[in-house]
Amino acid sequence: MSIIPSFFGGRRSNVFDPFSLDIWDPFQGLPLINSEYGKETAAFANTRIDWKETPEAHVFIADLPGLRKEEVKVEVEEGKVLQISGERKRDKEEKNEKWHRVERSSGRFLRRFRLPEDAKVEEVKAGMENGVLTVTVPKVEVKKPEVKSIDISG
Repeated sequence: MSIIPSFFGGRRSNVFDPFSLDIWDPFQGLPLINSEYGKETAAFANTRIDWKETPEAHVFIADLPGLRKEEVKVEVEEGKVLQISGERKRDKEEKNEKWHRVERSSGRFLRRFRLPEDAKVEEVKAGMENGVLTVTVPKVEVKKPEVKSIDISG
């Protein structure tokens, strides 16, 4: 019996045993994961997007292999929220085909990013090449304050 009470339904017999194979799965029991297509959809829903900032712009880079630009939407909502979404359709099964393994992800994805105050949302550009989406959000040029030298009398 464990000294520390289990908050995860008693799944782990000994919390101090580093070799215990009873690992708490936070997604167990969720309908998305247990559905027929859930694992593929969950994998595609976690589309990874990089965001880098250069002196001129904010640049978002997403790997979307196998998608065409017509299957991806890039939008700016409420003036300051960049939304990247799309869907990869699942291949249709033919009656005379037998699938042995399905590892490619399918389903919808949606990612949102709150843009900083210096973003020029009117000039957002997006391009897609070889399954890589690049969204460029130019930055407002920050004028350096003009410094005026004052002569000191006396």
